[in-house]
Amino acid sequence: MKMKSPINIFWFRRDLRTEDNAGLFQALQAGIPVLPVFVFDTNILKQLPGDDSRVTFIHRQIEKLKSELETHGSSLKVIHGTPLEAFEQLANEYTINTVFTNRDYEPYARKRDREIAQFLQVRGTQFRDFKDQLIFDRHEIVKEDGFPYTVFTPYYRKWLAKFDSSKTQGFASQHILHNLVKTSPFHLPTLEQIGFTQSSMQVSNYILSEEIMHKYGDLRDFPAQNATTRLSVHLRFGTISIRKVTQQAFLHSDKLLNELAWRNFYMDILWHFPHVEKNSFKPAYDRIQWHNNEADFAKWCRGETGYPMVDAGMRELNSSGYMHNRVRMVVASFLCKHLLIDWRWGEAYFAEKLLDFDLAANNGGWQWAAGSGCDAAPYFRVFNPTMQAQKFDPENKYIRQWVPEFQTEKYCAPIVEHTFARNRAIDAYKQFLNS
Repeated sequence: MKMKSPINIFWFRRDLRTEDNAGLFQALQAGIPVLPVFVFDTNILKQLPGDDSRVTFIHRQIEKLKSELETHGSSLKVIHGTPLEAFEQLANEYTINTVFTNRDYEPYARKRDREIAQFLQVRGTQFRDFKDQLIFDRHEIVKEDGFPYTVFTPYYRKWLAKFDSSKTQGFASQHILHNLVKTSPFHLPTLEQIGFTQSSMQVSNYILSEEIMHKYGDLRDFPAQNATTRLSVHLRFGTISIRKVTQQAFLHSDKLLNELAWRNFYMDILWHFPHVEKNSFKPAYDRIQWHNNEADFAKWCRGETGYPMVDAGMRELNSSGYMHNRVRMVVASFLCKHLLIDWRWGEAYFAEKLLDFDLAANNGGWQWAAGSGCDAAPYFRVFNPTMQAQKFDPENKYIRQWVPEFQTEKYCAPIVEHTFARNRAIDAYKQFLNS
């Protein structure tokens, strides 16, 4: 039987927290009881392996979120299905005034939200989305002529000029949870009920200590150092507020603030130029004839290229779902330039393996390495993985952690010689970029 008293809905997505949640705050202030909802989207889930570690992480966060909401006399309604099926069900059960949510910028998410908004509009229900996972979005950081920036440095100058740390204080959503719908606890489907098994991979807690932030700029490029924040997973799924992180970076680390702006920049690029999801930002780069040797790709995936930093990075990824950012640049450059394998192959492999996979950042990073993206490394810049190891892992601590057979007879020979590979890459790029 349909509930007659009108409610509002807050739809959790990439914002799995009650603290400083922009859309949740707006919903709770709107004067009508709020029903919290999460959808295990089968459109996405059907593309993932059954032991996907990200689904395990999300499920754990949903359990925590549901328990927290139940301490306030409410609960979290969790639906397993497509978003359209979920809102058809909700529309049959409740009289819905407005659906509130936080904005997503990926092409699939934009299409999904248009469909849901149209479905609701026919039924007299509003759909309202809010900025939550970025400091600035859409048209807030653009050039004087209104066009989006495609080079980071002038974008960052505008970003910094517009940034006001006082506005990163956030939304006190956690203090008005008494405005939630009062209800007995809803059923939470188990991982098995949504078609998944428990993953053994663990997500590291983020570190926002002043100590880490103060040394971040000096040590972040050294993978053997414990000098990164491990924030990426938590920003990806919204278990921490971008406003909280940015405020701390503003106070303690210019370099971390710069990295957060890069994240914002790549999200803006994906919003303004959605073709980058499947194609090069610079169309000329789609003319390159990649070698795409499957045996070489398999060795790269396994971490058996004979280049220790590349192999260490890939083994870290396969084992932990994480890879240090400096090493990501090295392995990506190696795949595209040394092996002449299409950046999309590497991007897809990262998308499958990374716990912190984010379409905008992953795509931006791969296209940077391949030279095909906005503000990318020039095509003739080819990282020397041996020199990268010497510079950023001089004592081979990181390499030995992940490649224990390094410097023994058991370690594989390089699959390609650096100078030959570098010259081949530059010639291949020249040929097709100038044709």
